[in-house]
Amino acid sequence: MERQAALLLLADGRLPAGGYAHSGGLEPAITAKRVTDVAGLENFLIGRAETAGLIAAAFAAAACIRAVRDDFSDLAVLEAELDARAPSPELRKVSRDLGRQLRRAMSSIHPHPFFAALGDAPHQPIVMGVAAAVMGLGPRDAALAILHENNSGAAAAAAKLMRVDPFDVHAILARMTKRLDALSVRAAAAADGPPADLPSPGAPLSDIAAEHHRRRDVRLFAS
Repeated sequence: MERQAALLLLADGRLPAGGYAHSGGLEPAITAKRVTDVAGLENFLIGRAETAGLIAAAFAAAACIRAVRDDFSDLAVLEAELDARAPSPELRKVSRDLGRQLRRAMSSIHPHPFFAALGDAPHQPIVMGVAAAVMGLGPRDAALAILHENNSGAAAAAAKLMRVDPFDVHAILARMTKRLDALSVRAAAAADGPPADLPSPGAPLSDIAAEHHRRRDVRLFAS
């Protein structure tokens, strides 16, 4: 039960780690009219979970394994491989901004020497994996925490960006629970191999949208 409570803490959107300022690419998708209704929102969230979500989950699980073993010898390789899976400079920056904020939050609420070992601006999934290990969780927990955080954060942004019923949005989240569970299993299964072999599904439109969004004068969310 203690581990289950720790998982809920990590996946809680109220954790002061900066996620509230990001729409996970939903705002530029709405601006480009690729998402216009609840059905489009559900397709967007599914696509995000199966691409960027799976990548984040796999790297969080990989970082968790390394923290459990107290072996960060290939941390730089892990970071470089995650960089390689984000062609957009803006998305790489967002990941490191969120990682820095999560590292700061976890260093304050659950201090551990591992957080200092991550450097000043680690990727968010790497920090999430280490945080999970520090709190006694395993790689699948780390994967599930970041999948839920990424998914629910984008869904929460929908209420500010679209005319949608919150019940409809949460119905989407409810339908996606099995999918996120399955993705966390896939991520954990891949996490113990070489960093180069971790999942790398692409989402070119997300990369392009992130660069366009960065240049917009008027926007509600940072990404």
